[in-house]
Amino acid sequence: MRHDWVFDVLSDLLAYATKNGLPRLASKVSETIDEARSELAASGEGPEPPLSPPKGRRMH
Repeated sequence: MRHDWVFDVLSDLLAYATKNGLPRLASKVSETIDEARSELAASGEGPEPPLSPPKGRRMH
């Protein structure tokens, strides 16, 4: 899917916020990931983004 890179970036930001003691940022990024997943699914631009990240990556 052409939007995969967005989820990669958001997942990296979530991992950074979590690792560096930024819980409010982590919460907002988590909400953003959920919203992006929902919006893309509703837009009909393809299947919902994967719930698991590519190998070697972490995702919300």
